[in-house]
Amino acid sequence: MSTHSTVGRKPAAPAESSGTEAAARVADVLLLFTGGPRYLGVSSISRELGLAKAVVHRILQSLVSREMLATDPGVSGYRLGPAAVALGASALRRFDARTVATPVLRRLRDETGETTTLSGLVGDERVYLDQFESPREIKMTVDIGRRFPLHAGSSGKVILAFLPADRQEALLARELPALTEKTITTPDDLRAVLAETARDGVAVSLGERQPGAGSVAAPLFGPDGEVHGSISVCGPQYRFTPDVVARYRDLVRAAAEEIRHDWAWLRESGGAEGR
Repeated sequence: MSTHSTVGRKPAAPAESSGTEAAARVADVLLLFTGGPRYLGVSSISRELGLAKAVVHRILQSLVSREMLATDPGVSGYRLGPAAVALGASALRRFDARTVATPVLRRLRDETGETTTLSGLVGDERVYLDQFESPREIKMTVDIGRRFPLHAGSSGKVILAFLPADRQEALLARELPALTEKTITTPDDLRAVLAETARDGVAVSLGERQPGAGSVAAPLFGPDGEVHGSISVCGPQYRFTPDVVARYRDLVRAAAEEIRHDWAWLRESGGAEGR
């Protein structure tokens, strides 16, 4: 039978499908290491992803052989390896928004005296990509690279508010776990907050993602007009009084617009490719 015939090509579809599924499993395993415990074992990964332990073990061994994951003597479980760290560092260097956001977020940190952050949209979650810490003794800091759901906290809500309606509704249809007692977990209540956020262009959180933490965030739009992340000012909740929050709203909104403008200019000038 000729391998170029129509009949000869049809049996390849299941293999292609199987290959896609296998690649997705590998990606899902790697993504688990971007949040939660530093070390993960076969059993915990198996439970989280609903995969057989034998399948998880094969994936882990393959990733270890390519230094995407590693093990340590005397420690049970796997951690991210040097190849994964290098890949993450390379991605950060190539993220245009991080380049243009750096001076703006530093200035915003100096203007407010609070920590400023940059988050990126990754799949259906967000990840902190950078932070500029407050010089104050009592301050808030974030975990770079850790994943968070979009419904909890100002940085996530402001991204969720500007996603396409169908994608937003799909996320609201999922379970909305409470990270604190102030996390909004009712879809209708969250829809009302998101509508207000979309009108105002800014989201506020007072203890929704982390107890005792306050934050004000604005969406970060890319040159394509889509929301790609957010920036925020964050600190101890007791310092986020109504007057302070009102001031931060204007500052964060203006900073996000400056980053959007500079990002578009960077793309148009070809500067991103030369970095």
